[in-house]
Amino acid sequence: QVQLVESGGGLVQAGDSLRLSCAASRRTFNTYAMGWFRQAPGKEREWVAAISRSGGSNGDADSVVGRYTISRDNAKNTQDLQMNSMNPEDAAVYYCAATGSYYAVRGNDYNYWGQGTQVTVSS
Repeated sequence: QVQLVESGGGLVQAGDSLRLSCAASRRTFNTYAMGWFRQAPGKEREWVAAISRSGGSNGDADSVVGRYTISRDNAKNTQDLQMNSMNPEDAAVYYCAATGSYYAVRGNDYNYWGQGTQVTVSS
């Protein structure tokens, strides 16, 4: 079992930046690939970014490439999502997720999920 707790959500204006963090409970954090997903009201859950166990591989969805950066610190059991140049379409509940796979971009491949953190972007 891995417990994940997100933090850092809030209200920002268009063009602003926000940094989300996810703290994992297990000391074997480095055996899990990590990802971020988001879900806006009335929409399906959307993959945002993923990072491999070691952090050597990562990827972003087309909607956020060049604006979002995923990172992890295996010594601290945390992963972060730096979000820049935000726009109202980025507003959603953001979820941190963990998988035993080396790297994954599909939600169904993730075994553990956080409770989510709300991000609101005003225009």
